[in-house]
Amino acid sequence: MSVLQKIIGTVAQFIPDKEPDPLMHKHGYIGKPFNRVDGPLKVKGEAHFTAEFKIENLVYAALVCSTIAKGRAVRIDASEAEKVSGLIAVITYENVPAMKAPSLLDVSDTSKGFAASDLPVLQDNKVNWDGQPVAVVVAATLDQAEYAASLVRVEYETETPTVSFDGLKTEAVVPSDILGEPPEVTIGDADKGFTEAEVTVDNIYRTPRYNHNAIEPHATIAAWNDDGSLTVFDSTQAVNEYKYTLAKIFSLKPEEVQVIAPFVGGGFGGKAGMWNNTVLCAAAAKVANRPVKLVLSREGVFRVVGGRTIAEQRVALGANKDGRFTALVHTATTATTTHGRYAEQCTFPARHLYASDNLFIGQKVVNLDTLANTWMRAPGESIGTFALESAIDELAYKLKIDPIELRSINEPEKDPTKGTEFSSRNLVEAYSRGAEKFGWSRRNFEPGWQREGKWLIGQGVATAYYPVYRFPASARVRISADGTAMVQASANEMGMGTATVQIQHAAERLGLPIDKVSFHYGDSALPQSPMAGGSNQTLSVVAAVQAAIEKAQNEMLRLVGEDYISELSRGKHERVEAREGGLFRTDDLKTGETYSAILQRAGQDFIEVEASGGMPFELMTYSMGSYGAHFCEVRVDEESGEVRVSRWLGSFDCGRILNPKTAVSQFRGGIIMGIGMALTEETLFDERKGRIMNPSLAEYHVPVNLDVPHIEIIYNDIPDEHTPLGAHGVGEIGITGAAAAIANAVFHATGKRVRELPITLDKLL
Repeated sequence: MSVLQKIIGTVAQFIPDKEPDPLMHKHGYIGKPFNRVDGPLKVKGEAHFTAEFKIENLVYAALVCSTIAKGRAVRIDASEAEKVSGLIAVITYENVPAMKAPSLLDVSDTSKGFAASDLPVLQDNKVNWDGQPVAVVVAATLDQAEYAASLVRVEYETETPTVSFDGLKTEAVVPSDILGEPPEVTIGDADKGFTEAEVTVDNIYRTPRYNHNAIEPHATIAAWNDDGSLTVFDSTQAVNEYKYTLAKIFSLKPEEVQVIAPFVGGGFGGKAGMWNNTVLCAAAAKVANRPVKLVLSREGVFRVVGGRTIAEQRVALGANKDGRFTALVHTATTATTTHGRYAEQCTFPARHLYASDNLFIGQKVVNLDTLANTWMRAPGESIGTFALESAIDELAYKLKIDPIELRSINEPEKDPTKGTEFSSRNLVEAYSRGAEKFGWSRRNFEPGWQREGKWLIGQGVATAYYPVYRFPASARVRISADGTAMVQASANEMGMGTATVQIQHAAERLGLPIDKVSFHYGDSALPQSPMAGGSNQTLSVVAAVQAAIEKAQNEMLRLVGEDYISELSRGKHERVEAREGGLFRTDDLKTGETYSAILQRAGQDFIEVEASGGMPFELMTYSMGSYGAHFCEVRVDEESGEVRVSRWLGSFDCGRILNPKTAVSQFRGGIIMGIGMALTEETLFDERKGRIMNPSLAEYHVPVNLDVPHIEIIYNDIPDEHTPLGAHGVGEIGITGAAAAIANAVFHATGKRVRELPITLDKLL
């Protein structure tokens, strides 16, 4: 047994400290604002993230990354590096273990692979982007590994890279699909509807490249066990997907790979698809024949891990004077790579938000010689809503109709492109509640009407939208004779509150006090969960836990069987309910038994079952989404152009809110990322060299405390009867529409319309 295996199973299991209200479990736990169960460990510094595990015989790896965008590494000179004390190996394409090329991430079947690029990893001397790893240095200490890596000299044979988005956008091509959906959608005749419209807007909107910058850089610890199996600790949001991908690359069976992610310090999509660092850490461990740790520096994350694509979008809207749309056109061009092939779905919101008899939606891609682009919080919808919601605000001013009223006028009865019923859509109510709370009616329609000294003040609004996703998942439930229960699923926790909500759900469904229920997760050896992304995980795991608990309770009733001693003899699941630590008859509230009594009489210490949540057929039947309305107020310095967000209210329609405290935190987090997207964030890219120019937190400006106002959150809390527990996802939606709300508020304050993010001083002076 390896050192790694000895600590597996102890890294991610949570039991709440105590029940905050002794009467709460009588009335249920779902919908209550519980603190995150992992909070105390994190506050006390006892939550071990990937890079913090102490492993015997551990050695360290550092990457040597290319400094050209395209070509070949014709000579790698490691002679000086080999003189460094503690050096174990310098791994290049000449001595790296044979590895199969990974398969691209596929949300329809994650067992096929989940890599961000399908290029072979260090199997030849080709260079495909600036920053691609061309060597791995392994040494006894991190300092020795990094110093030795700095001494490796690489000679390149360069080729002319294709790195200019603007230079190639006229040659953009239509992709085969966009996340499995058609890249183009046509309803009616959009050109004719636009031509015949009484009022039109037709503009181009641009968003730059963005990078995730999670607080925890990517880290991996890999070890090969005596039986040839592979154990990997990784800061991933997709333990199962990594398991399958690593198994393919190293020609292993999936059960021969175990991926563990006990705590993940933020992901936002950047830790979903597998990147080269994880593969190279496992390869280095094979060469060194010892456990290896590889932690990317902040700059290393920019070089090795992709971000959000640059995008150029056209939105053309035609309407009659009453505000009804006669045409809606939303087209876009984004950048990708031939080895990544990800067309970010920025036209998806326009497919589902507004009614129009004539509609055309289309996307094209430009293939560049760069690091593969990937998912970033609300991929597609975040930048897509910036363009769409800015255009709607522009049309509202042309029509002289309040922007909220214009959206209400074009509220569809059915999904505009799918033609299906909405499973739950209360967006108009979210707007109404938000407008009242924000004081929207006090806003003067005309731009530039309000100021305080040198500060111009404006208010803006925009719609938030993100689709509902749910994937098949499994869960294991153990009910013990001591009155406790344990739930297991391989789900990931990145600070969203996954463990907390699953414990709340299980405790309520089992009828147990919440401090008697634990949740084990973050390990691919546990029952399979989908990745933590796309706001799917809570719903997916909830459905599996529900199925497992029902199976466990039926097993309890089977134990009772024809036992006439039991008051539940010959009971059926539909005739009992869980409460007070056991099962009780619904037709006789006093008749029932605790789980402990049933198990003790049967002579069993526990029962344990596993079940799956089943296929999400509701997604094929209904149009399903989370919705919201952003209201914000900005102040713009008339002299300098400085923009300050001074007030924010988000009003959301996301089904039933399972834990208000963790959900509100997610809404706020998304909004803060939206503020960064609108005002401060931009990955600067040198189109001469194909190199990122600001790969650090000193130069890539994420929002800081002074950039963020008090953010008030309200929500409808109306359950969707077609989803598990009536809930929708909440992790992604906060960022959608946020940048547009700011841009619209800036226009209201200054009269200047900014259609290219970020909104920097030069664009307002």
